[in-house]
Amino acid sequence: MLLCDIGNTHFHFWDNGKISHILPKSLHKSMFSQEIYYISVNAQHEKLLNKTFKTTYDLESIIHLPTQYKGLGVDRKAACLCVDDGVVVDVGSAITIDVMSGGKHQGGYILPGFNEIINSYARISPALRGQINFGLEPNVLPNNTKDAIGYGVLKSTILTIQNTIGSKKAYFTGGDGKYLAKFFAQAIYDETLVFRGMRISIEKALQKRRKQQGIQEQQDTQAKEQK
Repeated sequence: MLLCDIGNTHFHFWDNGKISHILPKSLHKSMFSQEIYYISVNAQHEKLLNKTFKTTYDLESIIHLPTQYKGLGVDRKAACLCVDDGVVVDVGSAITIDVMSGGKHQGGYILPGFNEIINSYARISPALRGQINFGLEPNVLPNNTKDAIGYGVLKSTILTIQNTIGSKKAYFTGGDGKYLAKFFAQAIYDETLVFRGMRISIEKALQKRRKQQGIQEQQDTQAKEQK
């Protein structure tokens, strides 16, 4: 089975356990020949997928998560389906934090992704333009501007998320999830979280269909016997 999680910067594909991350400009019809089951948070990228490949199926209508949250993204729903109790942190172009308890979504919030925050510094001043230092350990005050920016980005993000996690387990996913997870003692990094949620939804839909077919067959049999 070929699954695709369409994000704002990449197409994320799961092909029988193998994961690949493809930029929109690199997408080509020769890459895959099988049916593609997808979810999407980007309408333009979704159109590109459907234009590039012949047979695609949108899974959004079958991905259900108990929640009172209005407008929860389908990718967040899929990831949360894998967690009964804990905090789900998806670190991509945006950082989403969702709390699960007893299999129900309690709520969540959104932070800017690392690249977005870094770019905002450049808009303040050209002197603050630069990349985050992913080797930085934000426990010692910096003595240079580049590390000072990285410290500010990391420390504010870590403390905000830690305040939500508390003593709960935390499940990290997304492009920068592995990096951010290392700052949390109770963190579990799982690159497949969204894809596992997609597969759970597909299996539930198949079970529902089989049940409905069984009921229909039973009704047909009873109708024949009554004739």
